[in-house]
Amino acid sequence: MKTYQLKVQDINPAMLDSFERYQKTDSVLVECNGGFYEKCDRFEDNWSINHKRDIVRHFSQVIANGGSVLLVEDNNEIIGFAVIESVEFGETAVYRELSYFHINQKHRGKGIGKELFAKVREVAKEMGAEKLYIGAHPSIETQNFYMKRGCILAEEINQEIYRREPRDLQLEIKL
Repeated sequence: MKTYQLKVQDINPAMLDSFERYQKTDSVLVECNGGFYEKCDRFEDNWSINHKRDIVRHFSQVIANGGSVLLVEDNNEIIGFAVIESVEFGETAVYRELSYFHINQKHRGKGIGKELFAKVREVAKEMGAEKLYIGAHPSIETQNFYMKRGCILAEEINQEIYRREPRDLQLEIKL
């Protein structure tokens, strides 16, 4: 297994075609007055080939604009990836957005996400970020992952990111 930063010349439009982004959600965390409560909310996420290829096109834009795409591969199969956007934002701190952070469904629970998140923090810091901003899926499992890594509710809410997916919890972590 290897983790590395993707280069533009290594991008293949079909590189995520076999990536399994499936998640069945039964309960979510909802923020209320600075705390959280669990709420029943059932839905499934399952990316289409077209959506995966849109993400790969986004990889090219991110790298061209000075952001970073990190891949985790095992036997030439992408089993995880993360995208750190190039744009800095924030009134009181320099944020970079972690716009994608995913582990292939069949590889979850093996510590891959933990290792990838540590690498993401290192790379974002090298890029000059003070904090990483995450519009995080509201599922209990996803929120538990981020909270175990030390993420907290974002001090500043990026309205553009929030509007993309209002159910997501807006988190941050100092680097």
